[in-house]
This record gives sequence, structure tokens and C-alpha cells, in this order.
Amino acid sequence: MPSALSRSLRRPPSRPPRPGGAGTKGRILDAAEAVFAERGFAGTALRDVAERVGVRTPSLYNHFASKEALYAAVLERAVAPLLALLGDAAAGRGPRDSGQLVAELTALLARRPHLPRLVAHETLAGAERLTPMLERWLAPAFARGLELVAEAPFEAAQRPHLVLAMYHVVAGYFTSTPLYGRLTGDDALGAAALERQTRFLRELVSLLFPGDSAGPRESR
Repeated sequence: MPSALSRSLRRPPSRPPRPGGAGTKGRILDAAEAVFAERGFAGTALRDVAERVGVRTPSLYNHFASKEALYAAVLERAVAPLLALLGDAAAGRGPRDSGQLVAELTALLARRPHLPRLVAHETLAGAERLTPMLERWLAPAFARGLELVAEAPFEAAQRPHLVLAMYHVVAGYFTSTPLYGRLTGDDALGAAALERQTRFLRELVSLLFPGDSAGPRESR
């Protein structure tokens, strides 16, 4: 029987939630998103979130019944805009081509850099809490991805791996920003680095997805 947490994740919001939010509840969600991204669900205690917000732990229960309820709210708020973008692309309402899609994904993740780390923690933990929402929202986008790679020079059985590889290329950049900074001395979330990454992704897409125009390459 699905848990209350699983049921809550199966219900997509009526519109993508806005980052942040007014008042204490918004500050709790902001702090919890950062702490869960740093430590994962198992490694986070409610007192860690309360300390980050600057309130006492019992105050959290005025807004969320449990750590599980807080985590579900954080995941839904963080993931919904990303999956809405992918869902629109799958339905033909989104970006005009795959190059523009990866550019918009990169811009979205730059605004929500905790999201890839949240997903990475949850995936390593078995994705039990994330899977219901991903199955509902991401399946059409994954199908669209398979359509986009239909002309790629890979065997049909390898094309799902190509779609997953593209996810890791896009999201992995943001998961690795601390390492990137230490290795290069550059700010991975700075405007110049993000512009380079977006240009790289668009050129990569133009090579991997020859059946889908990514537009003219930008001059260097």
C-alpha cells in the first residue's frame, strides 16, 4: 500500500512552485533544500534545518508534520519546474529543438543548483521517495528523448543509454560544482562558466542528435 509520502509525490502541483517563499514556511523550505542537498535524507536531522533557519525544532512542526513531510515538500518544489519543462518538451509545447532544451535546462539548474544534488542523494539511496513523481512526470519526456535520438548513430538498444547519458552530462555539471571549483579555480556557477557549458552542450547535442536541429553554432 503506498505510503502517505508516496501519495503526496504522485500528485503534481497545479503550477510549478516558485523558489523560496514568503514567511517562515518559505525560509524552512529554502534551508531544508540546502541541508538535504548537502547531507541527504538519512544524514539530515530536523534540528539541522531548524538551526539553519534560526528557529527552535518544535517550530518546524507548525508547518510540516514530520521530516518525511518536509522532505516530500522540498522534493516536489525543487523537481516540479524541471519536470514541467521536460513534460512540455515531450508534449511539443516546449523548446523548438533539443539544443534549446538543454540550454533551458542549464539555465533552470543554474537557478536551482541544489536540485541535482538532491536527486543524486535520493538516487543513491534507492530513489524510493523520488520515483513516484519521476514516473509520472518524466516518462513522457524520456519517450521524447528516445524520439530525438532516433537518427543518432547508435543501435536501438543503446538509445536509452544515450538519453540517460545526456541527463548525466547536464545535471552532473551542477552536482560537481564544488569539485570543478577546486580543480579549475573558476566559479562553475558564474556567468562565463555557465555560458561555456551551455555552448558545449548545444554543440554536443548537434553531434549526437543529427535529426534535430540545434541551430547554428555560436562563434568563439
